[in-house]
Amino acid sequence: MEPRDLYNVRPVSGGESVTDGGPVLSPLTDEEERRFRAVLLAELGEEIAARGRASFPAHTPEDRRRLLDVARRLTDHWGQPVTATPEDELRMCLHLSGYGPAPLAGPA
Repeated sequence: MEPRDLYNVRPVSGGESVTDGGPVLSPLTDEEERRFRAVLLAELGEEIAARGRASFPAHTPEDRRRLLDVARRLTDHWGQPVTATPEDELRMCLHLSGYGPAPLAGPA
């Protein structure tokens, strides 16, 4: 691992590990969190407007909470429901009615 790989990395608040099972706080500052959610809202909103759906990685509970918040904010903004559903263990799909998540590939 190169030192540059660890640039600007800091431990999760409270010193708890993600695997400890305790409450995990976002490693982002309040300002970083606000800006990240604004970018998600703009980028995912644009993709949903164009395709009816957008898929995004959701590796942690905090990622899933962010995406649920984005879906709620888009619903409020557009006046039509935007639903966030798990696509698989690591991704969530935000979609308008009729544009649900892509079906999981089954065994061939």
